[in-house]
Amino acid sequence: MFSHVTRGTDDLGRATAFYDRLLAPLGIHRVETNLDRGWAGYARPSEGGSIPFWLLRPLDGRPATVGNGTTVAFEAANRRIVEAVHAAALAAGDMDEGGPGLRPHYHAQFYAAYVRDPDGHKICCVCHHPPA
Repeated sequence: MFSHVTRGTDDLGRATAFYDRLLAPLGIHRVETNLDRGWAGYARPSEGGSIPFWLLRPLDGRPATVGNGTTVAFEAANRRIVEAVHAAALAAGDMDEGGPGLRPHYHAQFYAAYVRDPDGHKICCVCHHPPA
């Protein structure tokens, strides 16, 4: 559905430490880091060389900001992974925006957790399937 998603950060080291922990339960790992250029890319091994998630210092040199109403949602294969991602985020010192649970106002099996990364960006981890 999309080519890639980028998240701005003013502290790439802090952001990569956070996302390394947050994304590991989803099987997503950092596959590229360029400190000189100020970016890091994340993918699953099955992505075939595509890097769909990037952290970067804004190219215009201005500070990174948070978009109001903007959320990046990572899909989990099961509800245990949603819980593991949420726990990893909290262990990394992230801000809780809503613990793991059903959000039936989206649909009957929408099981999700929400957090904010160190730069304040909203993140969702969601499973769309019934419990295993």
